[in-house]
Amino acid sequence: MAMAPKPSEPAPSTPQVPVRGFRQTFAALKHRNYRLWFVGQMISLFGTWMQATAQGFLVYQLTGSPAYLGMIGFAGGVPSWIFTLYGGVVADRIPRRTLLLFTQTIMMVLAFMLAALVALGIVEPWHIAVLAFALGVANAFDAPARLAFVRELVDREDMTNAIALNATMFNMGSFAGPAVAGLAYAIVGPAWCFTLNGLSFLGVIAALLLMRIPQQQRSANRATAWHELAEGLHYIRSTPVVRTLILLVGATGLFGISFATLFPVWATDILGGDAATNGLLQSARGLGALISALAIASLGRFTFKGRLLTLGTFLFPLLLIVFALVRSLPLALLALVTTGMAVILIMNLANALVQSLVPDALRGRVMAVYSMTFFGSIPIGALWAGWLAELANAPTAMISGAVAGLLVAVLMWLLTPEIRALE
Repeated sequence: MAMAPKPSEPAPSTPQVPVRGFRQTFAALKHRNYRLWFVGQMISLFGTWMQATAQGFLVYQLTGSPAYLGMIGFAGGVPSWIFTLYGGVVADRIPRRTLLLFTQTIMMVLAFMLAALVALGIVEPWHIAVLAFALGVANAFDAPARLAFVRELVDREDMTNAIALNATMFNMGSFAGPAVAGLAYAIVGPAWCFTLNGLSFLGVIAALLLMRIPQQQRSANRATAWHELAEGLHYIRSTPVVRTLILLVGATGLFGISFATLFPVWATDILGGDAATNGLLQSARGLGALISALAIASLGRFTFKGRLLTLGTFLFPLLLIVFALVRSLPLALLALVTTGMAVILIMNLANALVQSLVPDALRGRVMAVYSMTFFGSIPIGALWAGWLAELANAPTAMISGAVAGLLVAVLMWLLTPEIRALE
């Protein structure tokens, strides 16, 4: 007969199995503030993607130049290099909801201004460039606050799920917005796309006003902005894993995500389509990203984030090369669905891993560097992609970026194996 354990001995514990499945996919929605954020942002992002799709096609119609597409992308992104770091300091100094209300209102006004210029028939390419630069300035302050704000909406244990759902709503917008924009552009013209984007900001502004955010304790004796910025940069410099993840995000924007600048060229010159085709290309990429984001959210608190991230670094450039080689619309759409799935493995997991490692007191500043690296890399990538497409052709530009991205994946595999061990 087996002997019973002594009373002083603890009973064997049952291993905790990570919760996965449908309920875990939407775990962050149990928080009221996050539900408001999710709905408001989803409405706003739908409009944002409508404007981005219509604006690119409008610029190509006005200029017929892939290089000018790159210049507009550069004008919209270069403020990230100038203002985002200071935006992170501001996000750590004042209530982030207040900052977001201000930036979202500015973005709404800029959308209505572009709509008015187009509706009056007086829009010029330089108007779009100036408004893109102004939107970039607003985004430089908005992005660090928006990324850090998630920690105020959910408990720490639901933060990774909330980040995954953020990617989900972003990609729901990138799936539905471009398709609607393509049809609206063809039927009623681009002015309505920009008007609907302006109206969509009311959703996130209303959500922010309805939230009940606990008052955050902020130090009354703050150092100078430069000292606080240096503190955040020192943390990144002295934390190799965080530094590598931020550099990876920058490389992905520079050599991969910036390829979307060439979609108007692809729709017309490569596939022989029109504005609706341009919208379908954008939507296919968004659909893939949406599927991937939901899959990541459904995994729950899984412990192989580093390995899944590494897989994405190889898949994304390889699938991008496949897209650059196909010449039929159905195959191009299928290739873009898969590239969207791969890129979200990089962007979503890198964001989640950085946020899980960064102390709360430094979150705004570190996420400012993250935002600056990501949003600042895309305009540079757009500029060289547009220039190379004009000098050679669009497929050459895209394949060149994909090969560079593949080289980055190989270097990360060889030089930073600790990334694969991240949980």
